[in-house]
Amino acid sequence: MARPVAVVVAAFLAGLLTSEIAAETAQNSADFYNLGRRRLPQQSLCLELIEPSGYSCSEHKIQTKDGYLLGLQRVSSRSGDLRTQLGPPVLLQHGLFMAGDAWFLNSPEESMGFVLADQGFDVWVGNVRGTRWSHGHVSLSEDDKNFWDWSWQELAEYDLAKMIHHIYSITNSKVFIVGHSQGTIMSLAALTQPDVAEMVEAAALFCPISYLDHITAKFVLRMVNMHLDQMILAMGIHELNFRSDWGVNLLDSICDGHVDCNDLLTSITGKNCCFNNSRVDFYLNYEPHPTSTKNLHHLFQMIRKGTFSKYDYGIFKNLKLYGQLKPPSFDLGLIPKSLPLLMAYGGNDDLADVEDFHHTLKELQSTPELVYLENYGHIDFIVSIKAKEDLHDRVIGFFRSWGKSSSS
Repeated sequence: MARPVAVVVAAFLAGLLTSEIAAETAQNSADFYNLGRRRLPQQSLCLELIEPSGYSCSEHKIQTKDGYLLGLQRVSSRSGDLRTQLGPPVLLQHGLFMAGDAWFLNSPEESMGFVLADQGFDVWVGNVRGTRWSHGHVSLSEDDKNFWDWSWQELAEYDLAKMIHHIYSITNSKVFIVGHSQGTIMSLAALTQPDVAEMVEAAALFCPISYLDHITAKFVLRMVNMHLDQMILAMGIHELNFRSDWGVNLLDSICDGHVDCNDLLTSITGKNCCFNNSRVDFYLNYEPHPTSTKNLHHLFQMIRKGTFSKYDYGIFKNLKLYGQLKPPSFDLGLIPKSLPLLMAYGGNDDLADVEDFHHTLKELQSTPELVYLENYGHIDFIVSIKAKEDLHDRVIGFFRSWGKSSSS
């Protein structure tokens, strides 16, 4: 990406952030300031993070119907063997700017992926298109703007649906789903499709999102109000990659005297109670992953319009694609009442707001099992050092109680 574009975007953001947010967050910015200079993982996810901890792991490549090549990893316990793994399959679906590594960033005792494997589950790790553990496209280069022509709508309808179908076909068993943040948007949208829902045993959704109009994250709201997503699209930036040249320049500009980028996380996600700051360097070896600008634009549309709908292309293209002026909504009432859901949400989560969460609950046919963690922010649900007792044990008990009811 051309450096002048980076400078324009960076300058705009820097000016945007020098008011109330900058005043709240002006301290040390070393960790994020050096983000783009960190090493990138060079091997597969199995070799990088999972096998070094003593777990069996195999790599799988699957193709979506629109040609993207996704990476899936299959993990068993330290005492297990992938060839004889008999536990029920669980698919872990990551959030925005993350990938499958998010489930393995802490110790085996604290990381959801490791904990589930040690409890005998057949763990499958999803990675959506564009992330570093996936494998591109059958015909499009990642340098082609068309490669990035997608939002969470395609991640739900193509990526997640294909992952679930693949696991179902391999294991001949219904699949448990664990989703975080964007992974819950994908899950809720995908589960409105009967052919997907019939392959799912139950779902545990962390920081569940379908509506975003009561979001309280100041940093995000300022970007939404200034239409930053539309500006970036107009500049011809289709890939959002904070490890690219323009992404590094942008972060340098923001973090160099304007914003404490450790506290920037709080202004985006809410205050995280149980985040291990001593591991930030390690986390930033893997996060963030790329996404598309169109995906960010779709999320910002949700915030502005208060809807859980397909991507809004404008009146004329909506008529062409959808046959109506406005994009159709995803009807949460289509998720089967018989499908068990667990939803975990936090009192300090500024992205998955409690009011929006209750809006989601009202539209569901079923009554999900709820886990409310008053002190948790958005990231705690992935990397909290207390997650096992706060969350993981509840999920395992939930899955086991429903897994006994069906083995189809």
